[in-house]
Amino acid sequence: MSEGPDMSKKGSARFDTDLLREILEIFESSGVATLELETENFKIKLSKYTDASPPPIPSPIPVQTPPTEAEDERADQKEENFHYIRAPMVGTFYRAPAPGAEPFVKEGDRVKKGDVVCIIEAMKIMNEIKSDVDGVIEEVLVENAHPVEYGQPLFKVRPA
Repeated sequence: MSEGPDMSKKGSARFDTDLLREILEIFESSGVATLELETENFKIKLSKYTDASPPPIPSPIPVQTPPTEAEDERADQKEENFHYIRAPMVGTFYRAPAPGAEPFVKEGDRVKKGDVVCIIEAMKIMNEIKSDVDGVIEEVLVENAHPVEYGQPLFKVRPA
């Protein structure tokens, strides 16, 4: 941590060392790498890096793209011909029609094509998601009330 020469009193107010100690403690325990703070009475710049060691360069975050139909088919074949019910939109996944209600489906439940399996909320609209295959729910792949992306697998189904 380095305190540069920019830390100084401004104006005629007394410098609050207790406040500075509190700021330093919070800064040291946080994940923040640099901090610049200016008030009416002082200006401070803090950094967890020395001049000799520049901050690490963040690695790029890979962008996920929805799988193609060919990739879906290959994945299904590798998974013993399981079928995946996928999110047809971006939104928030809900397993039940209301908080505290029983989920539409659970692992081990039989579903028929057209049965409602979950709800995806998008733009304050509740969209019923229906099974596109007859079969047995092998696994629920998303936690309740978590966001989902377009094309993301929601349920692993063993076709009937």
